[in-house]
This record gives sequence, structure tokens and C-alpha cells, in this order.
Amino acid sequence: MCGFCDRRSFFALTAAGFTSAVLGKKAAAQQPAQMVDQPTILNRSYLQETPQRGHFSQSFKRQAEPIAHNVRVVGYCDMADRPAFKLSIRERQGRWYLYTGPSWHSGWSIVDVTDPTQPRVAKFLEGPRNTWTLQMEVSGNTMITALEKIFPNFGGNQQAFDEGVLIWDIQDPVNPKRLGQFRTGGTGTHRNFYAGGRYIHLAAGMPGYDGNIYVIVDISNPEKPRETGRWWVPGQHTAGGEKPGAMHVSHHGPPYVVGNLAYLSYGAAGMVVLDISDVSKPRQVGRLPFSPPFHARFGVHSVLPLPEKGIAYVNSEDVSYGGGAAAHASIVDIRDPANPFLLSVLPRPMPPDGYGYSDFSEKGGWQGPHNINHLLHNPDVQQQGDLLYLTYFNAGLRIFDVSKPRLPREIGFFIPPDPEKRYGPIPEDRLVVQTEDVLVDRRGYIYISHKNQGVWILQYQPK
Repeated sequence: MCGFCDRRSFFALTAAGFTSAVLGKKAAAQQPAQMVDQPTILNRSYLQETPQRGHFSQSFKRQAEPIAHNVRVVGYCDMADRPAFKLSIRERQGRWYLYTGPSWHSGWSIVDVTDPTQPRVAKFLEGPRNTWTLQMEVSGNTMITALEKIFPNFGGNQQAFDEGVLIWDIQDPVNPKRLGQFRTGGTGTHRNFYAGGRYIHLAAGMPGYDGNIYVIVDISNPEKPRETGRWWVPGQHTAGGEKPGAMHVSHHGPPYVVGNLAYLSYGAAGMVVLDISDVSKPRQVGRLPFSPPFHARFGVHSVLPLPEKGIAYVNSEDVSYGGGAAAHASIVDIRDPANPFLLSVLPRPMPPDGYGYSDFSEKGGWQGPHNINHLLHNPDVQQQGDLLYLTYFNAGLRIFDVSKPRLPREIGFFIPPDPEKRYGPIPEDRLVVQTEDVLVDRRGYIYISHKNQGVWILQYQPK
């Protein structure tokens, strides 16, 4: 959708009408009838994603110590030299276990954080070779772990890889038992959603599609999971004859499900809201584009909806090393899911006095927002209140007061020291801190992961 078009045109095309016009009745039957729009691009200049590093400061001094405001360090785990990427958590019979998917190793680390001052890796589960195993979801005694083809810039190659999702029994939290696997037949899955029950919700690389799409899978029989429904933005189904209308239209995930609505983070297509009351025929309810003016690739990376408050937290992920169009972390009004609108944009983090850079874009590495304390459907995760926790790559963890959705303000931060050892090829330039994920447990402990160092355990402690 062109950034200058009236929002009413979002609903001008139906998927059935679009596919019928291009492919005929047979193809139209593959996509449920619904009101959707096909994003198109008139101004392509904002699509620039090639790293541009001319803005980096010519001088670089490694940050040797943590820098914090209203945050204290509780503990640190070196992860046995397997830096963590995504995080989930579970309390079982008084013991707390942090589940992590490493950045540069195939498998999953289980960390005992019962005493957060003395975290220890209790178990490492080996994963399939040459496969990304970044993400996991935990609900009760079930864990869902993602398998995916590794991106080339993260070390991916043409060797065979495994893909899809694995389903585990974690009644014994340290000794998961594998129950089954769902395969996409394509590149696998990235960030997925599971809040218990019958269905898992996937951001899946299915064959015949340009980019990831939304797929619903029934795991009532975990040994034989089966697809029950799928949805995509018109133009993605290239094997069916569709022609992409825009670059970077891909479902990053996780799809976040509340009741009968699924909120999708869909890259250049923006935030998409679907009605999934019939899981076999998801249909679009609403959409809010962000690109332009913000950058397109991962233009919407995460969506955290809070329907009871009538708002959603939405952010992008900038992989251009700060050389492309602006990134954003935003608050959106979703009281009417068919007509979401922007309330505010969170303030850009500023370096502390004497830091050595006037802006984090001068420091090097990836920059801008990345992950939210997202897993609110997990009862062991702190529920969203007036504080929003967001990682910002080279700017560490940032904490915002969002009690006034139209006037968010930063009230705390924690910038870890820059890494001493490189474990993987990202960032491609200076070895600076790259804070990845954040999770806050219901005890109030904050966990943050990084590309080239261990997990820091923190607490918000206002002075």
C-alpha cells in the first residue's frame, strides 16, 4: 500500500477477488475470501538496507564496565560459551528454569535461575546440525522449539538443515522428551506463539511463497501435528502466480493471539490484525502500515497487543547499521481492531554524559529497538504494567514509563560492557554490545541476552 493512499483503500480488494482475477477459480479457493489489501510501493528509496557506515565515529574505545541508570546487576551467566538469543522461563516446584536458544550453536540451553545471583547451565540439548534453533515457547508441560535455515550473514550455507517446529514434553524441566515435529517443507519457522491448548501459531517459510506467512497447526496429537489454516499477504504466493507488490513483505512473528484475534508483525506490510474464529479461514480485520516513512525490512518486527488497555506496542528492527531509514518503537490504539492508529513513538535513547558518542549511531553495530518483554501469555512472566522493557542492540536495555500512552518517557537503562570475544560474524564491523532479547519474570528479575556474551540478570531499582 502506498504511503500516500487513503486507509479506506486497505479494504478495496478481497483475496478471493485478487487471486481470481490473476489465477482463476482454482487459485482463489486456496485463499479464504476476506477483505485485504495488497501493499504496493511507489517510493522505493526507503528500502535501502545496505550497511552504510560513514556515520560511525572514527575513534573507538571499548566500553569496559556496565553503565546503568535505575537498574542494578543481580547476576551473570556466561552460558558455557554459547551466547543466548531468545528466552523463555518456567517455574516448577519452586525452581526456576530459563530456556534459551543460542545464537551460534544448534540446540537449547536450560539455565537454573532459582537463585538469580548464582545462575548455572543445568543442561544443553544438542540440536540438528546446520540449523537455527533460536526460539522456544513454553506453556505448562509443553515446549515448542523453532527450526530454521540459517541466514547467510549469520553463517548459513548450502548444507542440509532441519526445519519446522519440535514439540516437547517438559514435565521434567531439565530433561525434555521429544514428542513430534511439524515440517514446513520450506525454510522452517522463525518466531512462533503457543499459549497452551490445541493450536500453535507460526511464522513459517512455506514452499511457493515469497517471505514467511502465517500458519496455524493443530498439535492435539503431538506425534502427528497437522496444518489447519494459513494466511498470507496477496502477492506472496508466487507459486500460485501472484506477483509481489512490495519488497520485505514477510511475517517475522510471533503472531500474538488474544481471543479470536491474531496480531501479526509483517515487515513492510506493517501490523496486520486477523479474525481467526474459524482457524481454517483466517480473514483480515485491519492493518496499520509503517513503511514508509520508517524502514521496510522488519518494518514491523514485534507486536504486543493489550486489548484490555486498547493499545499495542509495535517496533521495527534495523539491520542496516543505522544507515537506512529510521527505526521506530511505537504505541498504537487498537480499541477498534479494524482501524488501528498511532498514538506515539518512544523517544530515541541518548548516550549518557561523557559516553564518547553524541548518538548511538556513531558507536557501530546494529542499533535501534529489537525485542519487548513479549511472553505475557506465560504465567511466569511479569505482566505488562506501566513499565515497558525493550532491547536496543548497541544501546543495551531501555526501560520506559508508558503510563501515559501519548507521552512515553525513558526512566532507566543498562548498557553491558562491550564483548571481549567474538563468537559469530555479527556485528560485521566493531565488536560492540548487541543486546538481543529481554524477559522479566514474575519475581521482577530481568534477563537480557546478547550476540557475543552471556545473560545478564538485572532488577529495576529507581532511586
